[in-house]
Amino acid sequence: MKNLTTLFFFVTFCSFSQAQDAIDANISYATFQSQGNGFVEIYLNILGQSTGLSPVSDSTNQAVVDVVILFKQGENVVKFDKYRLKGPISTAPVDFVDVKRYALPNGNYQLEVSVEDMVKTGNAHKYESTFNLDYTADKLGISDFELIASVSNADPTKSATNPMIKGNYLFEPMPTNFYAKNDELMLFYFEVYNTDKAIGDDYLMSIFIDNDDTKEREEKISVSHKRKKPEPVAAAVQQVDIKELPTGNYNLVVEIRDKDRQLLAKKAIPFQRSNPYLKVSETDIATGKYALEDEFVGKMTADELVYALKAIFMQVDKADGEHIKMITSQRNMNAMRLYLFSYWIKENHNNPQAAYEAYMNVARQVDVSFANGFGRGFETDRGYIFLKYGAPNNTVFEENDPSAPPYEIWFYNQFPKTNQNNVKFIFYNPSLTTNGHVLLHSTARGEINNPRWEVELYRNAPNEIQGNQFIDGTQMQSNIGRHARQLFDSF
Repeated sequence: MKNLTTLFFFVTFCSFSQAQDAIDANISYATFQSQGNGFVEIYLNILGQSTGLSPVSDSTNQAVVDVVILFKQGENVVKFDKYRLKGPISTAPVDFVDVKRYALPNGNYQLEVSVEDMVKTGNAHKYESTFNLDYTADKLGISDFELIASVSNADPTKSATNPMIKGNYLFEPMPTNFYAKNDELMLFYFEVYNTDKAIGDDYLMSIFIDNDDTKEREEKISVSHKRKKPEPVAAAVQQVDIKELPTGNYNLVVEIRDKDRQLLAKKAIPFQRSNPYLKVSETDIATGKYALEDEFVGKMTADELVYALKAIFMQVDKADGEHIKMITSQRNMNAMRLYLFSYWIKENHNNPQAAYEAYMNVARQVDVSFANGFGRGFETDRGYIFLKYGAPNNTVFEENDPSAPPYEIWFYNQFPKTNQNNVKFIFYNPSLTTNGHVLLHSTARGEINNPRWEVELYRNAPNEIQGNQFIDGTQMQSNIGRHARQLFDSF
């Protein structure tokens, strides 16, 4: 996908001319082959907030733009298209996309795309670039990369009427070749042509990322290296994890080599990565190197910060726990924002807000499920364990065991935090209050371990301890309905 727009410092990748008053429109293109002939796809992404809005009803509006696409060779226009593009009908501005496909003979072309707002007078953009088509029915070829924002399953029978569909997939094109700090995956599509005729034998397809500054391959990024069978068209939908890719200029590259590893064809597309928090330290944040007011913590109130910090209390060590207690009791806004942001940056340096929101969705549900009137639900023993270790694989609830208050047992098949398997927790409710369960015993390292848990659970039957050791005994005699030990040992 060749991108023809500029976004902040993205100017090094694109060439275009721009009007004074401009719709925020990102335009890119990619060339492909079909039955030996070439075609080009034009991708448009219009930012709804940059357009005028035409009223549709009392509460809904719609953006309307005219698009003109010219393909030129010298001063001659060889293909021309003009059409009206309408955005979704909505109560608020909405971004919208469009894809157009044009068959063209092989050759060099100048591309001009003009977008004009039909609601807001003078609001327009014009983009220009050049490209070459050189596809034949027997020559080894590689299409351009189509960078993808999202992919979903589609009805392939509709591909003739919807250029966003290729094969069984519906692709939403990326608006630019720029990957921001929250982006974690790079999705793309390309095709390889005529390996059956041009090679006629198994070949190697390698996909990798190289650094545009050093020209060295990024070893930390996963590389696809596959042996392929020859065929007329090999279509590839791929994704690359770019969470650990530092800020910089890069190239996405595909190479085709024969079985002797001789290079036969190569295609690359430049892109830019912004990953400001990849190696950030707490000192960098504390000294103001990064503006927290622009992050999600900068928009949070004191109450929201206190709540969010209490929700991660069980995840931190003792020293940090004391620090959380201090800054929340003082309601120190800067300190609370600093700690919360630093915590989630460590969890996900690409998208700390996404990690925070995913965790808090669970924390809020735990808060409701285990609330007992004396504090937050995640501050109860069950809430604490749930947030710290996740949901158990199995649970047993018992309210009718003779001589025992209500209790429940949680079973974890695998327990990565302590590198254990078959971990168990038993909670009981001696106060008989709503959600008054407290942790009685666990086999998890670092948690309460009470060898006399069964005696404590059945404390209303003190004379039924098994054996003669009434002070140090650890188990109860069997009795009708008394099966906590059996349940605990059953998993």
